[in-house]
Amino acid sequence: MATLSAYSSPAAWPNDNPNPAVLLQQDSTTGDEQQQLDDPQSYDSLSSITPQENHQPDPLQSSSSPPPSVALLHLSFNQDSGCFAAGTDHGFRIYNCDPFREIFRRDFDRRGGGIGAVEMLFRCNILALVGGGADPQYPPNKVMIWDDHQSRCIGELSFRSEVRAVKLRRDRIVVVLEQKIFVYNFSDLKLLHQIETIANPKGLCEVSHGAGSLVLVCPGLQKGQVRVEHYASKRTKFVMAHDSRIACFALTQDGQLLATCSSKGTLVRIFNTADGSLLQEVRRGADRAEIYSLAFSSAAQWLAVSSDKGTVHVFSLKLNPGAKMNDTSRAITDTNHAAGSPASSLSFFKGVLPKYFSSEWSVAQFRLVEGSQYVVAFGHQKNTVVILGFDGSFYRCQFDPVNGGEMKQLEYHNFMKPEGSF
Repeated sequence: MATLSAYSSPAAWPNDNPNPAVLLQQDSTTGDEQQQLDDPQSYDSLSSITPQENHQPDPLQSSSSPPPSVALLHLSFNQDSGCFAAGTDHGFRIYNCDPFREIFRRDFDRRGGGIGAVEMLFRCNILALVGGGADPQYPPNKVMIWDDHQSRCIGELSFRSEVRAVKLRRDRIVVVLEQKIFVYNFSDLKLLHQIETIANPKGLCEVSHGAGSLVLVCPGLQKGQVRVEHYASKRTKFVMAHDSRIACFALTQDGQLLATCSSKGTLVRIFNTADGSLLQEVRRGADRAEIYSLAFSSAAQWLAVSSDKGTVHVFSLKLNPGAKMNDTSRAITDTNHAAGSPASSLSFFKGVLPKYFSSEWSVAQFRLVEGSQYVVAFGHQKNTVVILGFDGSFYRCQFDPVNGGEMKQLEYHNFMKPEGSF
């Protein structure tokens, strides 16, 4: 069970539906700690690299330049993929994707300051931080609610085991532990729901970010099972997505579509979250791979996949939420597709090659360093993909939606370069 410590009065918490687009004009003459958070400040209004002068002094902030060698511990996009956050062994940084630039950095004391998870709330000043690395800034079993307008933590959630992930919505905070998930109301941090899961060391969990009701997806209690919580209708749907354990999944903004892959990493399946029906199946490859991230485009027309094979794939989605792809129809489709292929004459591969060759393959690809870990999202420019690497690489690529093939690299940056070297 979690325990809560609030450093501010209840009125200081964000309201049930804060507007992250509001840009506050800070009053440098006040600077008091009772600053209301009902209108969180956007990171667009913060100066690059260093806090504004009217931020309160932070005793943990080092006055000297950051250490020359900084290790990445965490990478994640915000809810609309317009920004991304990096947790390091000395603090955290916020970057804008288009145009690319570092817009904020906070490095804690040189003796430590590791941040193992940073979760943004769109572009506003409220962040969820979890300590990590060899010298964590905070205990790994706590979620710190950080207000960067006040340069301090305004609350914390404490647990009996390490926090694996945190997800934020305007109205909810979701905390993921090894075998439990807690859902809190953002306005007063009241616990609303607890969910038990199978062992979940990666902290797999996704929530819808649209204006509608919350849809939450997490591992179920069985291997290969996904649990879907529809909070508006108070319904729970269990989907047997794979035979092997779930390795990664993604959810559309409205929570209607779910993409999953297993530890085999060869197939990605797309489901209707309302009834659990299988809508489409695409193939990443034939060899086993570890999938690092899945991402839907904003209109759910495309799906991007990154893996340890060093390739980012983009698949075309032809989804009809009202249609179902059951085993029978898939078998018929496989047979029809295979009938005229040379592979169908190889009877001793019957049941293997037909399905393989009738698989839906990616439309476009981008080659990276094999073995490195990459996180992917769709850019705000048409037909673009943004790729973040744990080696500090930032790529923006464009794919041809008609002809496909190799993506064109539009931009590259090393976002972990020392300050002043941009």
